[in-house]
Amino acid sequence: MTLQQTDWKPCKLDELGTVGRGKSKHRPRNDPSLYGGDYPFFQTGDIKAANFRVTEYSQTYNEKGLQQSKLWQPGTLCITIAAHIGDSAILGIPGCFPDSIVGFVPHADKADVRFIKYYIDTLKVSMEGVSHGATQDNLSLDKLLTFDFLVPPLPVQRRIAGILSAYDELIENSQRRIRLLEDMARALYREWFVHFRFPGHESVPRLPSALGDIPQGWEVKTAPECIDFNPRVTVPREGEKPFLPMGCLSTGSMIITDIESRTGNSGSKFQNGDTLFARITPCLENGKTGFVQFLPDASAVAFGSTEFIVMRSRTLTPEFVYCLARSDEFRGNAIKSMSGATGRQRVQEKCFDGYLICQPPKNLLERFAAIVQPSFQLIHKLHLRIENLRRTRDLLLPRLLSGQVALAEAAN
Repeated sequence: MTLQQTDWKPCKLDELGTVGRGKSKHRPRNDPSLYGGDYPFFQTGDIKAANFRVTEYSQTYNEKGLQQSKLWQPGTLCITIAAHIGDSAILGIPGCFPDSIVGFVPHADKADVRFIKYYIDTLKVSMEGVSHGATQDNLSLDKLLTFDFLVPPLPVQRRIAGILSAYDELIENSQRRIRLLEDMARALYREWFVHFRFPGHESVPRLPSALGDIPQGWEVKTAPECIDFNPRVTVPREGEKPFLPMGCLSTGSMIITDIESRTGNSGSKFQNGDTLFARITPCLENGKTGFVQFLPDASAVAFGSTEFIVMRSRTLTPEFVYCLARSDEFRGNAIKSMSGATGRQRVQEKCFDGYLICQPPKNLLERFAAIVQPSFQLIHKLHLRIENLRRTRDLLLPRLLSGQVALAEAAN
């Protein structure tokens, strides 16, 4: 213990606040009658995906679902104890969560919830080490309550949390900008190419087609005529190259994270401008899709999971292809084609053979690309900024919690 830590005391989590598990054990496939209402239902994946504060959720409860669960209030710290071990985030809105998540509500005179969240981050590896199970890793509430938290007086907790949370505020601001930029690009795609409300559409007559009435000058084509699925890319076996496992893809964004480096060349191959589309359940249903723009130049190559379908524009634009891959209609067509053993079903690529796309004129595609390309590029730059902020915060965190860095020094 350092001189700065002489008044820090070891405590258990339940000495610092109220601790309890979520109450629901049900999943949508087991009892769909509980879902589809007004109450956010956070799952372990939502907590893992959050940076600091969690507000985005993948399911909602109705009144029946709420009756068999519990509505936790904003400020509750959520800690995952199954599937994803030791991930944590603070509720930004009221919500429910299952028994694979523990809720912590601090005593106001003993703990700052932000400080406890950061302390949990330093214990994640230790928590994973005691959670290995025969079928699924599980920390259990009892094991969680065995961990010691070396806790300073409340004013010191607040100062440490304030320094670290400044980084997280910048991270969350960048994440909000990424969401806004991507939402705007997808909305423009839908407006121009799904609803046909492109600039000057009022003066363009509609003609009947296999897709209904479409603007004059547009063509109905099959997906393989417009998109190259799994294009041939040569990746040398020798030397290390960027490698993407399935976990690199996001369920709701084009961002690709946690890129690895591996030798060999077995798996999918891709280059900048390609869209990566998950072919396997439940990754496809969850929305895992990525846009490749992290490679240094147009000739650089990378490889990844065999469970990616690589999509490259033939007659469209890379940005159009990505937005198409995110559309409900395209994904629904792929999901309907899935076959195989339960839990390991995969998309049948022949499902794209008859999928029809309304090919816009070249000048409109170029205009769309000129508008959204800067957004795609800014999203990548913001992602790099987030990664830098996280590295700085993660280097500072253990040093603050161990007293190696004086608070006045860290604040500067």
